[in-house]
Amino acid sequence: MSATSVEQHRVFEAVAAEEASRTFAGRQRELLLLFETLSDSGPAVVYLHGIAGIGKSRLIAAFAEHAAEAGAAVIVLDCRSIEPTEHGFLRALASRFGKKFASTDDAFKSLASIDPRVVIALDHYEVLRLLDSWLRQTFIPRLPSKVRLILADREPPVPAWVAAPGWHGLFRAVELDALPPLDAASLLTALGVPESSVLRVNRVAQGHPLALTLAASALANRQAPAFEDLAIHRVIHELTQLYLAEIADPITRQALEPACELRRVTVSLLRAMLTDIPPQEAFSRLRSLPFVYIDVDGLHIHDAVKQVIAAEMRSTDPSKYLNYRRAAWSQLQKELASAPTADLWRYTADMLYLLENPVIREAFFPVGAKLFSVDPACPQDGEPVRRICEGHEGAKAAKALWAWWMEAPETFSVVRDANGKVVGFYCLCESRNLPDSLGRQDPVARQWLAELRRHPLANQETALFLRRWLSEEEGEQISPIQAASWLDIKRTYLMLRPRLRRVYLTLQDIGPYAAVAQTLGFVPQPDANVELDGNTYHTAVLDFGPSSVDGWLSRLVAAELGVTAGEMLDVEARELVLDGFRIQLTRLEFALLSYLRERAGQAVAREDLIRDVWGHKYDVGSNVVDAVVKGLRKKLGSHSEMIQTVAGYGYKFKNSH
Repeated sequence: MSATSVEQHRVFEAVAAEEASRTFAGRQRELLLLFETLSDSGPAVVYLHGIAGIGKSRLIAAFAEHAAEAGAAVIVLDCRSIEPTEHGFLRALASRFGKKFASTDDAFKSLASIDPRVVIALDHYEVLRLLDSWLRQTFIPRLPSKVRLILADREPPVPAWVAAPGWHGLFRAVELDALPPLDAASLLTALGVPESSVLRVNRVAQGHPLALTLAASALANRQAPAFEDLAIHRVIHELTQLYLAEIADPITRQALEPACELRRVTVSLLRAMLTDIPPQEAFSRLRSLPFVYIDVDGLHIHDAVKQVIAAEMRSTDPSKYLNYRRAAWSQLQKELASAPTADLWRYTADMLYLLENPVIREAFFPVGAKLFSVDPACPQDGEPVRRICEGHEGAKAAKALWAWWMEAPETFSVVRDANGKVVGFYCLCESRNLPDSLGRQDPVARQWLAELRRHPLANQETALFLRRWLSEEEGEQISPIQAASWLDIKRTYLMLRPRLRRVYLTLQDIGPYAAVAQTLGFVPQPDANVELDGNTYHTAVLDFGPSSVDGWLSRLVAAELGVTAGEMLDVEARELVLDGFRIQLTRLEFALLSYLRERAGQAVAREDLIRDVWGHKYDVGSNVVDAVVKGLRKKLGSHSEMIQTVAGYGYKFKNSH
């Protein structure tokens, strides 16, 4: 890490503090609660939670400013920029010291060197929940006594924070609610709303800080609409629409649409998505908006606002919506190819943000998983693991699985409910770390090793053996407990990339998982199936490919966007990428191919092409369309059949596979 990087963080923190002091009002009770972390008798961890836009980030920035004045060192980390692995967290923390931490001990030594009090604030903690168990069980308990943590999340903490032994008196949850009328009035005044308008504006905004900010811009000089009785998320939707209607600057309006499709906004992404606007100018206009802030990762548009704008475009102009996401995917692909290892997570998270497929989203962000905590198994967990195993497995299968516990207990993680009871488990191991004895004792592991010998990995590659997951009530079937297990497993995916090549798993009943497995790329391997106790244990394998997890995610997004690995359109360069080669296209060739690809499989009339590609102002005949198609086919070469002629009508695009 460089001194420049440390200085960048300081600059952005200063910007955040300045913004917080300008637009911060009220919250005196919450500030005092946070200030208790600076005393020896104060809580070790404060869990700040509240709905989107309620003011958690502003409160943390205001606290950081005041705490620094009191002599404390406050380190604010935006979790959206942190890879949710142990290494990713340590890397983000090390960046604040201009160092590289080889281990948690290095982190503890650096934190201990700061005098007198250190507060680490993790903002947007909801996106770091893959790391919740490690932080709670391993990192925080070993911190120097002078170090405190503030975690800011949209949701309340998992029960394990309160139920786990040892946390009594050291943990405090603080919920943020709407601002009371006087504090809301102070914020509106700070935002420039005339005193005569404060009451009517707050009747609409209901004391919600984001709503107040939007209302200050949208309603200060107009009659407030009568939707103060709506739920706050609907109020934000309506206020966002009103705010957008007030934006007269066409560049800002045009830049907002593609920006709302992105996890973070960068100049290079804007350049790829906006062909008619200087990207740096678009970036500057966006930065000036009241619901946008900048950090070392890029610009961030408030999620609540972003969702309104993206949903509006998705419903009114799905073609444009798709094109923006395709252009973003193309640019991310380029940047990912040369990204340093430390930045891989940024691009992984960017790719995930483009995904809309509910099957894939559920695989990474399971609903219901937050009801449970997942922890590495302890010796005392052996009995509940055995009980769950014997409740769902036959004698031979249970014996084979119990051999894993006896030979490699470190491969087990347990799922606990709100009371700390073990209600499920999973068993996961790197193939290279599998004890030889398990290859002899477990017929499933034996088959997997044989399959690896038939299809060996490259020297630096590794595979994961997901031997089993079971819940107390549902066994291997889909459940919130199974979802919590899979969420934790994704952390291992990320931790092992770019070395991770394959995942092996086994199921008795593959039916309920068939659709998900097919979408994610799992392929059944009948040769590796095993019969135990009269039941067939089916093996399925996910091969990530040579680009590991990042390449796999890229392919999932590409499939959703209708882009295949073999051919895509590079919007920025106006090129067709085909079988790894780039083909330069004219403006009309590019526009025509884009238009047809968006309607893959659908016959498009020549008249529609003339109207929508050439435009109404062009008076051209169908022979001009045919001439462009002829030139395009020539450039496509052996793939010319992608553009098919529909006799007497027009053309149709067919994906090449």
